[in-house]
Amino acid sequence: MSETAWVRRALVVEDQPLMRSLVAEALRHAGFEVHDRPSAAAALADFDAVDPDVLITDIDLGTRPNGMELAMIVHARAPHCAVVFLTNYPRAGIAPGEGVPAGSVFLDKVGLESVDDLVAAVESALAEKPVPSDPARGGGPDAALERLTRTQLDVLRCIALGWSNAEIARRRGSSLRSVEKMVTRTFDALGVNHSPELNPRVAAAQLYVRRFGMPAEIG
Repeated sequence: MSETAWVRRALVVEDQPLMRSLVAEALRHAGFEVHDRPSAAAALADFDAVDPDVLITDIDLGTRPNGMELAMIVHARAPHCAVVFLTNYPRAGIAPGEGVPAGSVFLDKVGLESVDDLVAAVESALAEKPVPSDPARGGGPDAALERLTRTQLDVLRCIALGWSNAEIARRRGSSLRSVEKMVTRTFDALGVNHSPELNPRVAAAQLYVRRFGMPAEIG
């Protein structure tokens, strides 16, 4: 594992055992910590304990919630979590904005030629790009939050939980130095790191809680 990278966690939700096994194995070979579940209900039951960086799910899971519904629940609970849909449905048949979290990646099962294509799709979903900003919100704290990368949002969530840098490093399998650098970059992005009158950790946590609510403790 790189000194500057966390061990990325993938949650694979697929009702077909063979496909679920193939996807999980491909991601393990690519260096992910993989947790696979046969249904949305099973995935949600363990979601906080798994704390995934990316959700890979079929759309038709045979039962409800389906993959679209699962993705929206996950997006509400963990906005930092990227989403990849594995599906036989044509992308054009899914209306933009209807049950699709922003930045989701769609991968056609039938057109999938190799595990490299799968890994590339997951990497694309995890690409460190700021969350698109809403011009209507202007340049206030909400706009600053929207400019954070997924990793920075995850760090901010850990800070809101009251974790120290050492605890974040321990739980995420990273080095303390890399976490310290990420925390500093997050504070800089939020604009809370440059005033002697502010405790940047408290200010950053307050921004997160005001926007997303108090995060649940992670196992």
